[in-house]
Amino acid sequence: MEKYEAAGLPSIPGIRPQFEETLDPDDWTAVRALSHQIIDDAVDYLRDVRSRPVWRAMPEEVKASFEQALPRSGASVESIYHELAGNLLPFPLGNVHPRFWSWYMGASNFTGALGDFLAAIQGSNLGGGNHAAALMDQQVVNWCKEMTGFPVSASGTLVSGGSMANLIGLTVARNAKAGIDVREHGVAAIERPLCFYGSDQMHSCHRKAMEALGMGNRALRRIPTDAELRIDLVALRVAIAEDRAAGFQPACVIATAGTVNTGAIDDLMALADLAAEENLWLHVDGCIGALVAIAPDNAYRVAGIARADSIAVDPHKWLHAPFEVGCALVRDAAAHRGAFAVTPEYLEPTPRGIASAPWLYEYGLQTSRGFRALKVWMALKEHGVEKFGRLIDQNIAQGHYLSGLIESEPLLELVAPTNINIVCFRYHPKGIAEEALKALNIEIMLRLQEAGIAALSDTTVHGAHCLRVAICNYRTRRDDLDLLVKEIIQLGHQVLSASRSA
Repeated sequence: MEKYEAAGLPSIPGIRPQFEETLDPDDWTAVRALSHQIIDDAVDYLRDVRSRPVWRAMPEEVKASFEQALPRSGASVESIYHELAGNLLPFPLGNVHPRFWSWYMGASNFTGALGDFLAAIQGSNLGGGNHAAALMDQQVVNWCKEMTGFPVSASGTLVSGGSMANLIGLTVARNAKAGIDVREHGVAAIERPLCFYGSDQMHSCHRKAMEALGMGNRALRRIPTDAELRIDLVALRVAIAEDRAAGFQPACVIATAGTVNTGAIDDLMALADLAAEENLWLHVDGCIGALVAIAPDNAYRVAGIARADSIAVDPHKWLHAPFEVGCALVRDAAAHRGAFAVTPEYLEPTPRGIASAPWLYEYGLQTSRGFRALKVWMALKEHGVEKFGRLIDQNIAQGHYLSGLIESEPLLELVAPTNINIVCFRYHPKGIAEEALKALNIEIMLRLQEAGIAALSDTTVHGAHCLRVAICNYRTRRDDLDLLVKEIIQLGHQVLSASRSA
């Protein structure tokens, strides 16, 4: 009984009191000291990022550490941090490194990381309610509207990323064009099957969206692309006319502002005209390129984006917010809310108090929502939107700089035109067949990764296999690109020499 009395709990004859536990630390002073150390180490980690390998393979003992059994009792935070410092921090994916170009990812930022920390400390649930975090959430959505030219009256919601933002926009499009109450009766009650149209270069998340929406993959028409890898407008018109004649209902055009393979941007102005003529919903997948709208030298590339009915935006790409945060924007706010709103009895609004403000969960699929806005808000407040626009221009200029290096090197070949910041090319010495050429380039790519020099990915564009560099990092410099070309030439020579002498 002594420990209960020591804890200040009353002693009641005949009743053994419960000793109530907590997750708060026993020693706040020690936690403060460790927290300062962690912050210091984090600053060093980012300050010295260029001196580390982009990526490196994990030793077997590190992999084994992630197979430990479920902990039954606790350990000190100090020992836990020591374990992380040895087994987690040295083995990242690498996307904060200036020579990570594998996929189109942002590079995070320190202020945004502090925002995530503070958001976690506050612990708010952004399902909605009358509190400051909910107002900030809507403020960041409003800033996304402003950046893309959407009207103040439009709606929007923060989500996990681009795939979910696209799903939100396409859900509203389906419901708006179905001709029935889809939420009540389901897709089986739609009289004429709906058709959605996108280029053969559109992101795979749109197929997932069609499947999740009950439309099926066949409802998604892949339209051929032109020499610039943009959707072919003539072919699109033909497909729409043929579907109507066959008894289908054309519903939505999915325009791409920056394809994942090459960064190609569809003619958004022409697609907006076509959608208006054909009475179609225009959704813009702008996860890669929508924010080119804030870049002073390149905003013209996405002219017409503000005419869309819905847009998917990814702040964790060119706004470099720490993962994860996406944003879905919908011009018709009533249609947006109408696609998702449900008011259960336990979330009835009240005239005053916490439940007196709109519920943000009514604009998407999640009821519980993380506080994603703070990291975006803090970084935009620190740097201003104009600086982010200049950084986008900088990455686009670097993409064209790399293209120039490739075109001037006889052993390298551009496989697709460089539109913005994604460069598709290959090491291509004479006299090598396609299959051998593919194997050669993959080997070069893997050796670059394993040496920690640079991280590239590979893809296939209109039947041609190639290496792919996606420059979406404010730490990248032109001398990094010079180094890349030099290393590819050297590795190509080494791999060819070894194969010929084998």
